[in-house]
Amino acid sequence: QKMPPSLPATINIREPRWDQSTFQGRAKHFFMVTDPRNLLLSGATLEEARRVVEDYRAGTVQPGLTEDQLWRAKYIYDSAFHPDTGEKMILVGRMSAQVPMNMTITGCMLTFYRTTPAVLFWQWVNQSFNAIVNYTNRSGDAPITPSQLGTAYVSATTGAVVTALGLKSLTKHLPAIIGRYVPFAAVAAANCINIPLMRQRELKLGIPVTDENGNRLGESTAAAQKAIFQVVVSRIGMAAPAMAIPPVIMNILEKRAFLKRYPYLNAPLQVGLVGLCLVFATPLCCALFPQKSSMPVSNLEPEVQDQIRKKDPWLETVYFNKGL
Repeated sequence: QKMPPSLPATINIREPRWDQSTFQGRAKHFFMVTDPRNLLLSGATLEEARRVVEDYRAGTVQPGLTEDQLWRAKYIYDSAFHPDTGEKMILVGRMSAQVPMNMTITGCMLTFYRTTPAVLFWQWVNQSFNAIVNYTNRSGDAPITPSQLGTAYVSATTGAVVTALGLKSLTKHLPAIIGRYVPFAAVAAANCINIPLMRQRELKLGIPVTDENGNRLGESTAAAQKAIFQVVVSRIGMAAPAMAIPPVIMNILEKRAFLKRYPYLNAPLQVGLVGLCLVFATPLCCALFPQKSSMPVSNLEPEVQDQIRKKDPWLETVYFNKGL
């Protein structure tokens, strides 16, 4: 039997497989990144994927390796190992855990929103999960210190709880459907606090900006502001369908005889509806903005513009990693 031709060692597996300048390409990429099935892979499968990727990057192509197998290994590797440090990431902090974890937490937030202790508990659980995700997916270029992590965690939890309890008291006399949207408002407020605080070092010192070929040109706080704004919009967008659509459906179902007869089905049904929304909303909202974002040189701080003009007077656009 004839062996398949050996794979060339020139495929760039440091970049995603699909064109990231199009929404469709970014969506395909993030559907792979957030695939919850990656959580079920054994340690041996993860190590094998790591070996394939590291060998290939070092210029060693395993005999019989196909392009599809190489890309599969790359996405398995990316799902479990930190891109900067190479460490295996905490299971619940991985992007592939976003759907199952958010589905459970959001479903419970929407189900148990009527009592103050339940509001406090689920907002705390949600912000604890966010802190783990933000820490796990931190940038190796700008590591988060324990004190920054603690400040962001306490501030976001306080912000979420204050918003939730404040709105809960305001909506007491309004129709029940309005009360169901309190958890979403609290989550949106917490995202606006949590992400900038978690990335405060970037807001103070700037993030690396590069030319089209990845050559570092300097650090910019204007780029950091744009990156953080895009991440906040993506995160709120991710939560929106899961927290906006199920309340409407549940409001209708709770008036029907079926749920009155089997009230214990309320929580599983709510969690299932949230999960269905998140399977699509998570990758599609991650794909709203390119991971490698860009901005005109003229929008950067004057001193950074001067620095870039000295290196390349004709450069019009710089690029930066917006984070997740």
